[in-house]
Amino acid sequence: MRNLILIAAFCAALPLAAQESSSQQPDKPQAPALEKPEMAAPEPEKKPETKKPAEPKKPEIVATKTVEEIIARVNNEIITRSELDKARAAAEEDARQECQGKCTPEQLHTDIGDRQKNTLRDLIDQSLLVQRGKDMGVNVEPEVIKKLDQLRVQNKIDSMEDLEKAVTAQGSNWEDFKNNIRNGILTQRVISNEVGSHINIGKEEVAKYYNEHKSEFVRPEQVALREIEVSTEGKKDEELPELKKKAETALKRVKDGEDFGEIAKRFSDSSTAKQGGFLGVYKRGELSKQLEDMVFKMKKNELTDVMDTKQGYLVLQVLERYEAGEQPLNKVENEIMDHLYSERMEPAMRNYLKTLREQSYVVIKPGYQEIAGGGNSEIQEVSATPEASKNKKGHKKYLLFGKKPASGQ
Repeated sequence: MRNLILIAAFCAALPLAAQESSSQQPDKPQAPALEKPEMAAPEPEKKPETKKPAEPKKPEIVATKTVEEIIARVNNEIITRSELDKARAAAEEDARQECQGKCTPEQLHTDIGDRQKNTLRDLIDQSLLVQRGKDMGVNVEPEVIKKLDQLRVQNKIDSMEDLEKAVTAQGSNWEDFKNNIRNGILTQRVISNEVGSHINIGKEEVAKYYNEHKSEFVRPEQVALREIEVSTEGKKDEELPELKKKAETALKRVKDGEDFGEIAKRFSDSSTAKQGGFLGVYKRGELSKQLEDMVFKMKKNELTDVMDTKQGYLVLQVLERYEAGEQPLNKVENEIMDHLYSERMEPAMRNYLKTLREQSYVVIKPGYQEIAGGGNSEIQEVSATPEASKNKKGHKKYLLFGKKPASGQ
């Protein structure tokens, strides 16, 4: 499953469909009733008077409104062209960040194309999931507040008011920013409740997979590491004691029993903070000699002291140790469960989203159908016929993209 991030680092995130002001199709307008004018009593005939020149009419002020191109309707919500453009830009930015130093320009170009090709489909799917969450009455406000506070801490912002100013200064609307976070969390809750909760992986199944794939678990000596880094880059000497104290506080809280991953999200300045400080799995020769000699002697869950590095103050944790050779089942059990879960999650999500589309009304503007979900979806174009006004599974149909009548009709 792909992450929703900051946005997060901000999240990153995805732009969402705007809610329409009304959920029902308006009734057919009736012709206005005309009242019979009252007859005034005839006035006595007057002598003609010299007409005064007519005063010039004041120009009427006509209100103008920017009309956006609507490219899709998902039940009573819409997706606009500007939202699609923002999603495509975000997809490109995500690809560039993930590809830094890891792929060729050709690979980057291919990755951007693949991501952008799916943006409209993803917007439609997210809209369906958000609407489902609202129908289920899922409340994610506490998680939204927690996420905003994490972003505030990670970006070293003193207050929520200052975070709002920082978001606004970047050209984003604060309410839209919060709504993107809210909908991202809501989407994950729906997926977890409606799909993930029905996927059960038994220990017998894990053992069976392990026995059938033992060769995949023959590995060199390795360690999995997590980090908390308090950056000192660009800081003045007088600021260093306070920064070191911050790293020491983070270390103490972990030693006192708090989860390392949560503390990393709140205290770490590293790009790994959003994934709980996870650095990766390393074998000998892939770390500096000083770090290698240290971490390969440590046990699982053991912590280093606060280390002074060129980048800042660093705390490492050995998340897991792998001795050279065939790994025992207990070392790779979680890895196997994650693999089996992901293997089942993908088709389960496809089926669930297909069901949501079948139970909903999704209409796509001509020219966008191919990137909106493929032939397996229930997407169709509305035509201006009486059939288009019939109900489909409880949802109103709208003549959104019907053909205009020819002139004179």
